Amino acid sequence: MPPGYPVLLDLTGRPVVVVGAGPVAARKIAGLLDAGAAVRCVAPAAVDPVRALAAAGRITLVARPYQPGDLGEAVLAFAVTGVPQVDRAVAADAGAAGIPVNVAGAPAEGWFTTPAVLRRGDLIVAVATSGRTPGLAGALRRRLAADLGPEWATLVRLLGEVRDRLPPAADTEGWDRLLTVLDDLRDGDEGRARVRLEGFLGSTS
Repeated sequence: MPPGYPVLLDLTGRPVVVVGAGPVAARKIAGLLDAGAAVRCVAPAAVDPVRALAAAGRITLVARPYQPGDLGEAVLAFAVTGVPQVDRAVAADAGAAGIPVNVAGAPAEGWFTTPAVLRRGDLIVAVATSGRTPGLAGALRRRLAADLGPEWATLVRLLGEVRDRLPPAADTEGWDRLLTVLDDLRDGDEGRARVRLEGFLGSTS
């Protein structure tokens, strides 16, 4: 399949259907909940984490096999049963309804694949291999996690507070200077980072 087009979707409160409730589905559901989606899961049996989310009222769990019409008004669908004929049926129904669908076991049968995601507050780093080698994407995410610590979340927050005063994206030298405040944040000194940031912004105003 050709390389995909990366996007970030606002799923806040939007209905998403996950067909399947095994370990892979549990990981998909966790990511969807992080994005604020309203998740409906359809499966005759579910692993403990999925059952716990349903018991806590965080997702709707329909405890039966998939049936036509289960996708309803979903804006996204995930076929993660591991049963090829069921996943193909979900993909076919989604396609007929114009609903983007991810087929975990057969990426080429779906509309999109999901990247390995590293979150640091509002910073989101996504790594994808166009569905060819998910394990490699996961390995690279783990490497990036070692380099991108929690200080990056603080940096995004600080820069967001002064967004209107930041240099243009094309000013690579200016952005390289701004990133030096990470040294203070790694030391846990947000106050010093703010002072340094103000110095940089003042010198460019």
